[in-house]
Amino acid sequence: MKEHQKPAYVFTSESVTEGHPDKLCDQIADAIMDVILKEDPEARTAIEVTAADGLIHVFGETSTEKRIDYKKIVKDVIYDIGYRADELSTDGEFYRMLIAISKQSPDIAMGVVKKEIGAGDQGMMYGYATDETPEFMPLALVLSHKLCMRLAEARKSGLLPYLKPDGKAQVSLGYGKDNKPLSIEAIVVSTQHAEGVDIKKLREDVTKHIILKVIPHELLTERTEVMINPTGRFVLGGPAADSGLTGRKIIVDTYGSKGRHGGGAFSGKDPTKVDRSGAYLARYIAKNIVAAGLAKECEVQVSYAIGVAKPVSFKVDTFGSGNLPDEVLTEIIKALIDMRPGIIIKSFGLRRPIYRQFAVYGHFGREKMSLDGEERNTPWEMKDLVPILKELAKDYFKTKGDSKYE
Repeated sequence: MKEHQKPAYVFTSESVTEGHPDKLCDQIADAIMDVILKEDPEARTAIEVTAADGLIHVFGETSTEKRIDYKKIVKDVIYDIGYRADELSTDGEFYRMLIAISKQSPDIAMGVVKKEIGAGDQGMMYGYATDETPEFMPLALVLSHKLCMRLAEARKSGLLPYLKPDGKAQVSLGYGKDNKPLSIEAIVVSTQHAEGVDIKKLREDVTKHIILKVIPHELLTERTEVMINPTGRFVLGGPAADSGLTGRKIIVDTYGSKGRHGGGAFSGKDPTKVDRSGAYLARYIAKNIVAAGLAKECEVQVSYAIGVAKPVSFKVDTFGSGNLPDEVLTEIIKALIDMRPGIIIKSFGLRRPIYRQFAVYGHFGREKMSLDGEERNTPWEMKDLVPILKELAKDYFKTKGDSKYE
């Protein structure tokens, strides 16, 4: 544990566990979409889910004609997360389900069902990357995700069998004047637990088996504040304690508020919805720019109009950290990448049933994904543009008489 130095500023990110009520809803929505896409890859979906005190409400639209067992999907997700059927209501009764999924509006479909796929809706999407972690993601968010993943692992493995599915983690990271991580100022972990668990033992166990297994020791100081279940009790959790809704954890899904978020959430939406596919493309571009060494930090914005394939706007912002002017990077990417939704879908293979796994612990920063029981590369996390971007940067500097990239 090192001596504390006063940071120039402190930045905080959070994550939540798979049993958090909002994330329960996201997983149900994306599990439904995965099943639909497996049966009907060309299907369009817009699924929403709410969960509150014994009632799971699934609603929205889809274009598929296939018979889908929605209730089985809901039950499977709840079981996989680790909830018993009687744990989703305050009175211990079994939960009820209300399914209300209708056909997609023909007025919306006409913008997508044509020779060239147009954007399924208007909107602006952001992608972000930073060089402060190997994942090219903000460190506070990476650590928050890892804390929540470790809580689930300790619960499911039996290491801490009294833990329950609901929980949260938050990390406050101090930065130096050079904008590099300096120290962890605060850690907050709140985890649901069984009745009768001694709070002192829980705090000792979480410190030993969760926090110290995840947090780099070199970032801890004598002033790092650690708060574990600050209220002292967290027995009632999940939808029995707090209502859940799809799309309410979009900052957890993306960049932990380090990068901006566009106008829409991801879960339950098929890839013709640029809220999802456009955001995946923006992340891919930002990550490749940073991985190529062209910037230390990068944010990309792209926007679309409903029914129109070509983006309305595109912009690269490196926050002054770029080796090339932002306007030059913007033009390079526009010339290099076809940003039409149909091309994004085809290039990334987005009509495959891959989405539920990304409905928890973030859609970005995970280089591997699972498909049909096999580990695959996550398409929007690939760094295959790096060699091309390096060559184009070298050409740019040659025209300026600068040997920087030779």
